[in-house]
Amino acid sequence: MNFLRDSKADVVALQETKVQDIAVLSEALRFPDGYTSFWNSASERKGYSGTVVYTKKPVLNNKVAFGKNHLSTEGRVIQLEFPEFYFLNIYFPNGGGEDHRLAYKLKFFDEFLAYIKKLDKKKPVIFCGDVNVAHSEIDLARPKENQKSIGFLPEERAKLDAFEKAGFVDTFREAHPTKVGYSWWDMKTRARDRGVGWRIDYFWVSRRILKNVKKVYIDDEVLGSDHAPVCLNIEF
Repeated sequence: MNFLRDSKADVVALQETKVQDIAVLSEALRFPDGYTSFWNSASERKGYSGTVVYTKKPVLNNKVAFGKNHLSTEGRVIQLEFPEFYFLNIYFPNGGGEDHRLAYKLKFFDEFLAYIKKLDKKKPVIFCGDVNVAHSEIDLARPKENQKSIGFLPEERAKLDAFEKAGFVDTFREAHPTKVGYSWWDMKTRARDRGVGWRIDYFWVSRRILKNVKKVYIDDEVLGSDHAPVCLNIEF
């Protein structure tokens, strides 16, 4: 809550909330001063996944149900419509563990891309969140050792190539072509203390609004999670 207050952000998107019933949360968490909140929870598995968006800006429409497909049942997607753009907060599947989870992750990427391509025809799209993939070797501390690791597999990285081919831009890498910056560190190995991280959290925008992006950065001094906030300043 301190971060929410101090950031003064118009929109804050969080992933992996693990909240099944928001009624159990405090008023402060559900209704922070100046913010409206939108929540999505896993419908088939309690205490799993989940997303929330806090916004100071009025919303035209909101959506958390996407039909009977890979985008819906695990509470991974929140869509808000603003006058200038669609905003989507996404918690992409990790893909680890049981074998079918990688297939689920790849299918999720395919369905999400197909969906936002249609959305982009109506108005520009901004999407952000824990993508659970490091795109290029610069995006993780030890690329050679992780060639066969979930999160850096060729078939996963190809899904981010597909985003680019469809006209969506990774704003951090566009602004900082050669900068090393990480947004996630493994807590079990104290990787943050050792500077061994991955950049797996992103802000992507439709290319036609790239000119509106003023600044994008990873605030890696913010503690309290194994992820660091990714911050986007965009003006219309």
